[in-house]
Amino acid sequence: MPGDTYGSAEIAAATPETFTMTHTYDAIADKTAASGAADKPTKEGRTSGYAWYALAVLFLVYCLNFIDRQILSILAEHVKKDLGLTDQDLGFLYGTAFGIFYALFGIPLGRLADHWRRVRLLSIGLGLWSAMTALSGTAQNGAILALARIGVGVGEATASPCAYSLISDWFPAGRRATALAIYSAGLFVGAGLSLFIGGLIVENWDAAFPVGGPLGLVGWRVAFLAVGLPGVILAFWVLTLREPLREQAAQAAGATVSKSPLKILLEDLSAILPPLTLADAARRGPGALAVNIGMMGMITFAVFLMTRAGEPLMQWAAIGCGVYAVASWAISLRSRDRNTFSLVVANPAMAFTIISYGLNSFLAYSVLFWTAPFAIRVLGTDPSTAGLFVGGTGAAAGFLGVTVDGFVSDRLLRWSPRGRLLVVIFGAIAPAPFVLLAFSSSSLLGLCAATFLAGAFAATALGAAGATVQDIALPRMRGTAIAAFTIGTTLLGLALGPYMVGRISTVTGDLAFAMKCLTLVSPIAAAAGILAYRFLPAAIVQRDAIFAEARQHVRASH
Repeated sequence: MPGDTYGSAEIAAATPETFTMTHTYDAIADKTAASGAADKPTKEGRTSGYAWYALAVLFLVYCLNFIDRQILSILAEHVKKDLGLTDQDLGFLYGTAFGIFYALFGIPLGRLADHWRRVRLLSIGLGLWSAMTALSGTAQNGAILALARIGVGVGEATASPCAYSLISDWFPAGRRATALAIYSAGLFVGAGLSLFIGGLIVENWDAAFPVGGPLGLVGWRVAFLAVGLPGVILAFWVLTLREPLREQAAQAAGATVSKSPLKILLEDLSAILPPLTLADAARRGPGALAVNIGMMGMITFAVFLMTRAGEPLMQWAAIGCGVYAVASWAISLRSRDRNTFSLVVANPAMAFTIISYGLNSFLAYSVLFWTAPFAIRVLGTDPSTAGLFVGGTGAAAGFLGVTVDGFVSDRLLRWSPRGRLLVVIFGAIAPAPFVLLAFSSSSLLGLCAATFLAGAFAATALGAAGATVQDIALPRMRGTAIAAFTIGTTLLGLALGPYMVGRISTVTGDLAFAMKCLTLVSPIAAAAGILAYRFLPAAIVQRDAIFAEARQHVRASH
């Protein structure tokens, strides 16, 4: 197949009985690297101490990832007032401006994570998003703040592809969902800390300096600086982590190990960044160029219709660019790496898993962002109290949800290869009633109690969905697979959910009603999860067939 090269005596020596649908290639990869790497799994079911240490560092990185992403929530009312914004603008800044670039750069950076040193890439990304978070505190208008949020999105696009791929190398298949769930808990811990830290800073700084402190800084600006600058220091710590011995493990699963990661990055950038996308399509022939231009025309027409219906151009132009870029990349990937395209892009089980969790995150991201403004604006809570209670209950709920998720998902996997998807389906259905209850509440206690249950149930799907995506892909495709997972989560959830709440709130003047409307996506998310459950066995067969083809190729070459 195009883009695939093979070379491993381990595969050639394996017997046909070895290749079952229960992560065979992971076992071979572990065996290949066990003798030479202290940070690799030592026995099936056991993991080295260094792997747990590295996981702890990645957990801190993910905490900071969401502190920097989420702090706008607790600062929203102050930013809105100082910069003259609307709820619609806030939803765009938090979701779309950040999310589109986070999703798009996740594609080339995810592929780069498959071919370059992941520790180094993660360190660079962490330094970038931390610096841009600090620069957010200097914004004088919504446009400048949007540019800073774009920078945060580009930097954070390195995090999950690198971390998921590293964790998949450090931990054996039987512990992978647990490890990914622990890493994913950083999402909720970071989101909770961001509200507590941001609320504390903005309230106390503004009380001490009512007309602005040193350099004229007000509380919300200081909060951005305070959470952004420590990330630059953490980036140097991340750089000290040891890179797992992936090359042998990847080759054991029939992998391509690129000798030119820069070429891979430039290829993917040319496939997603207009007008380079047209040149990339033209290189594949007149037919590919015609398809690309036609696709661009249809998306442009759809954006035009949205604006004619009264929707803001900036929001839907950004969404249109995102959809066009992802589609261009997917078509380009098909010609460059057919096996990765088959398992990651054109696979129904992968697609429906991403859709199900993407719609789960549509609701979850909206709750994460808008609960604190609701508490401050509607319930009259002060920022520090809102940050403490909303942030604390959100962090506890998320941590509980993903921890239970990892425990239950790994055990359901022993019962059935499709077992993890039952958790994804549960996570799609269970939160909706508690979201309705939360935004009908007239007290902070009622709001926090209901959002705790909604958040915990929503979080149960995260580790299960991420592990399912990793299960479908071969090891060399894991960075690309998690990039695709992140795209679905971002375009469906982050880029649309918070914005839709802000849009409905701006039109109706009722934030509670806007939040309740979002629960309509829950049945669709559940249906997508059920379809993923149905198609997963065929996806596993397809994955193993590609693996078997790689083994046969190696045997023939020997």
